[in-house]
Amino acid sequence: MPRHPRSAGPAADRLTSRVAALRRFNRFYTSTIGALGDAHLGSGFSLTETRVLYELANRRGLTASDLVRELRLNAGYVSRVVARFERRRLVRRVRDGADGRVATLSLTTAGRAAFRRLDRGAARDVAALLEPLPAPAQRALVDATSTIERLLGAPDEPPTVVLREPEPGDLGWVVERHGALYAREYGWNPEFEALVAEIVAKFARQHDPARERCWIAERHGVPVGCVFVVTKSPKVAQLRLLLVEPTARGLGVGQRLVEACVAFARASGYTRMTLWTNDVLVAARRIYQAAGFQLVHEAPHHSFGHDLVEQVWERDL
Repeated sequence: MPRHPRSAGPAADRLTSRVAALRRFNRFYTSTIGALGDAHLGSGFSLTETRVLYELANRRGLTASDLVRELRLNAGYVSRVVARFERRRLVRRVRDGADGRVATLSLTTAGRAAFRRLDRGAARDVAALLEPLPAPAQRALVDATSTIERLLGAPDEPPTVVLREPEPGDLGWVVERHGALYAREYGWNPEFEALVAEIVAKFARQHDPARERCWIAERHGVPVGCVFVVTKSPKVAQLRLLLVEPTARGLGVGQRLVEACVAFARASGYTRMTLWTNDVLVAARRIYQAAGFQLVHEAPHHSFGHDLVEQVWERDL
């Protein structure tokens, strides 16, 4: 009787299953973005040629050897790509004055025009993938790509933080993150989350878009901060609910949020800005001071399960 091969064990079975899952994803994704054809984005360039153009458009002083090493390509293939680009007058070689054997590559005017068309096409196609998805699904997709990059060892890039209007679900996130972070970092009880919920609910129901505003700070498609400007009186704006996630601290997010509030309040006709905080929020106080706020009042009080010192900070606009 034929003998059936023994299973290599649960660990090998799991690895086999995961390999199959990643290969399935690769097949799906390369088909979705049109990477299988000879011409990427209908441009007449292959996907690899498009990537070479991208590198040359965004970095100076690259040589063919740099492209081979960093893109992990065959040297002969890179040589043929560069030669084709030269024949089409998209790329020029510049010999090193000290070592004539070394030549750096740069795009010509025609090469840069070709890259701009490709770049616009790529942005358009990715937008077409994202637009049918609701905002939470868009954020989840971008977050998943960041996770893949991190796990596979992609080099860190300078963090890009975007300030935007709140989308559906963001105001609930503001309440949840305030409650969770302040409980974890300061031990505040649910009274604080209730206060935040009241402020957010009032803003959602009746804020005046010309005079009041909320910003969500987003990084890699994920909310990492927030702040509000509301009306205290006809001439005084109030800054409220500044929050920065621990993962985004040290990146200047809080400073950008406060600067956005000050600029908006000034443009909206307010002449003064005020905020209420507590002395234990040391990092926030530093941001306020750097933005020109001055302490005008403080007093002890008992709130959120703790004895605290409340503070009022103000600045002219």
